Amino acid sequence: MSAATELKLTQNSYYAATANLPADYAKLEGDIEADVCVVGGGFAGLSAAIELADRGYSVVVLEAKQIGWGASGRNGGQIIAGLACEQSVIEKTLGFSAAKKVWDMTIEALDLVRERVKRFDIDCDLTDGFLGVSVNASKGAKLRTWFDTIAKRYQYDTDATWIEPKEIGAWIASPRYFNGYFDKRSGHLHPLNYCLGLAKGASSLGVRIYQHSPAIAMQQELNENTTHLQTDAGSVRAKFVVLAGNMYLPEVSPKLAPSLASRIMPVGTYIIGSEPIEPALKAQLIPSNAAVCDTNFVLDYFRFSADNRMIYGGRVSYSALTPPNLTANMQARMAQTFPQLKATKVDFTWGGFVDITMSRAPDFGKIAPNIYYLQGFSGHGVALTGLAGKLVAEAIAGQAERLDLMASIPHHNFPGGKLLRTPALVLGMLWYQLRDAIG
Repeated sequence: MSAATELKLTQNSYYAATANLPADYAKLEGDIEADVCVVGGGFAGLSAAIELADRGYSVVVLEAKQIGWGASGRNGGQIIAGLACEQSVIEKTLGFSAAKKVWDMTIEALDLVRERVKRFDIDCDLTDGFLGVSVNASKGAKLRTWFDTIAKRYQYDTDATWIEPKEIGAWIASPRYFNGYFDKRSGHLHPLNYCLGLAKGASSLGVRIYQHSPAIAMQQELNENTTHLQTDAGSVRAKFVVLAGNMYLPEVSPKLAPSLASRIMPVGTYIIGSEPIEPALKAQLIPSNAAVCDTNFVLDYFRFSADNRMIYGGRVSYSALTPPNLTANMQARMAQTFPQLKATKVDFTWGGFVDITMSRAPDFGKIAPNIYYLQGFSGHGVALTGLAGKLVAEAIAGQAERLDLMASIPHHNFPGGKLLRTPALVLGMLWYQLRDAIG
């Protein structure tokens, strides 16, 4: 993607307009040392930094832009149990016992968000509740099968409530939805403020954070126990490295881990923020004030902000090109879901890129004995990134079982190579969009 495209997507963000004042983290100038160098100042990198600092490691974070500039500061703000892929994907490859451990870790990820918000006193509008909804009877039957599996087989029956078609109107005042479920343990937040709060918390633990300091080269020492990372004005010498740039790593630092780039694909996702609406209408539309997401492959997701704006996301791009007439098209999608908002103005339109894997399962592992990576959250990373940081810190501290379990999920390169994989993905997504349309 071009720098101009990315800059345009950041210019009218509700999150940026309502962000807490960030700390002024300097650019790295000169040569420094640390036990661990983390590349990427988003959720995953900052989580790893916090967990490592808690274990007594000296940590440096290198961020190419500003803290939370990428997907961590521009996403839908939904914290949801599970992975972006179905649990059946994990169960088929690893077996039920391992799949159950993976599911349980995603629930732990929800708790980690709340623990860190409380620990670091992060003002990020954290709100409980999530609604998963279907758009027709066919998809509703599949959702019911999934819910029963998760509730019974995966023992997630305490926090989740099934919603029959005759009951759905009491949960969401929209003509689009057939049935669904409510998960009180999932929820939503202001992602940029959460990310800024994590950075402040990490800094309070002694983590050294540098902005505008992209890692442009990485070289192992001959004994492979130490790694040098070079920026344009300095360097870090570290015993361990955590690559947490996600989809921006191949864009910003293509020389660091070129083998990882073919396993992920950048996908554009777009969000609007409406003008504030009346509190009474807000309470009518989503009485629980939950985050909402449908089960389509190309899905819509939305929630209310703390100041009563509808934050509505959907419309994706697999070609790295921003769709034309974006604001009008997104407003039309919002009005299709909520005709009550047909005349509601849109104050903000923004977007960004997330990385997806072929299976939509996360891709964690290491490319050398002391170099770890975290990527492929596939649009489901607000909570999962926090867990990923914890797992890599455990591994560096000598307890690698849980990271090894996640790393055992198989991944494949996107077909077509660098030149053809994007066109191939665009064609593939046209099929999924058609499948969503016909049910």
